[in-house]
Amino acid sequence: MQPHPDLRWGFRIRSARVSDSRSATLFERAQRVIPGGVNSPVRAFKSVGGIPPFLVRGEGPYVFDVDGRQFIDYVGSWGPLILGHAAPLTREAILERLAEGVSFGAPTELEVEFAELLSEVVPGVEMVRMVSSGTEATMSAIRLARGVTGRDRIIKFNGCYHGHADSFLVQAGSGVATCGIAGSPGVPQAVAELTVSIKFNDLEMLKATVGELGPASIAAVIVEPVPGNMGLVLPEPGFLEGLRETCTQHGIVLIFDEVMSGFRVALGGAQQRFGVEPDLSTFGKVIGGGLPVGAFGGKRAIMSHLAPSGSVYQAGTLSGNPLSMAAGLAMVRTLRDRNPYPLLEARAEQWVSGMKSVAAAAKVPLSASSCGSMIGFFFSDSAVRSFEDAQNSDVARFKQFFHLMLEEGIYLAPSAFEAGFLSTEHTPSIIDQTISAASRCFAKLR
Repeated sequence: MQPHPDLRWGFRIRSARVSDSRSATLFERAQRVIPGGVNSPVRAFKSVGGIPPFLVRGEGPYVFDVDGRQFIDYVGSWGPLILGHAAPLTREAILERLAEGVSFGAPTELEVEFAELLSEVVPGVEMVRMVSSGTEATMSAIRLARGVTGRDRIIKFNGCYHGHADSFLVQAGSGVATCGIAGSPGVPQAVAELTVSIKFNDLEMLKATVGELGPASIAAVIVEPVPGNMGLVLPEPGFLEGLRETCTQHGIVLIFDEVMSGFRVALGGAQQRFGVEPDLSTFGKVIGGGLPVGAFGGKRAIMSHLAPSGSVYQAGTLSGNPLSMAAGLAMVRTLRDRNPYPLLEARAEQWVSGMKSVAAAAKVPLSASSCGSMIGFFFSDSAVRSFEDAQNSDVARFKQFFHLMLEEGIYLAPSAFEAGFLSTEHTPSIIDQTISAASRCFAKLR
């Protein structure tokens, strides 16, 4: 890979080994003042071992660390950077807004414009409430569903991660799966008992669970329609349709957690791609171009129960802050007007087919798939349809592969249970570089 010129930071591309690096020094300092040395668990490299690179800058498909190393980035800040790092349109929108002030705690025109835009492009959204994170969006959606139905229980799916609110840390994916935490101390048993987690892609299990619990006790079914927090797992044909039918039949609120899939698998998210409209949808940092933001929205008849229109309380001082709204408007309008989805889909297919081809040549069992601009793979000789299947993949081999790829200058998510993401800046030649690197790494796997 050719070094990326960056005179401002004075980068010199070095070996990817970091044991004696500035990253190592920073990680040591961080562990003295930050639990685990990180502000979100998966960043600590606990499941793959080693020292995480401390990043200083991103540009297009690349990130750069404090030691001057350049990486092709497939994390993309965990999904939102569809236009790549430091995209000029979002950067300019932020800088323009910055001159006017960053936060007021009062209504702004930007909030109205963004709510109108989300209602325009996402099929199941008629009204929207802005929040500050994906976790805040999902916990608020659950409260709203409970308030509207007068019921307490929720059903989720094993391996789907909906943030770190108490109700969701039952058989969760993402960092919970990565760190090997079954749930979490601090979650009251009484709260955990109100959440039932079942196997993804198993419609018959859902129907049986609804029957066993009693439909009148279930407020909501929440699902990642395209899970990315157990690795990328695709919904089986008919699964999402079956969820919709079952929830409609029993008056259960269906919630699509589109924090990852929103704007990634289609402009209107998974609900547009698969033609299944939920009652409520949740979104995260993707709608802010990478800035801290979230939203939940859905049918007017449900959303109108929120305070101050209704009695279900939810609030947030920084909700709809002008910087996030400006960045989000710039990005979503760009996605709507330029329609990069055919290009992203083609490049994702190139990535998957290339990975499969070089793995097969090296006689390494690999299951790989894509959906829109989401990509994923497992070291498995069979298709992965659920979290249980994902857990049976070869995690030890992933750990070895991860570090080999890092040495090649390829930055993958440091977990076998996370999807990857492409941006419009991942050109065919960059993907070819990645596949060539993967070929060399597959050949070295024990």
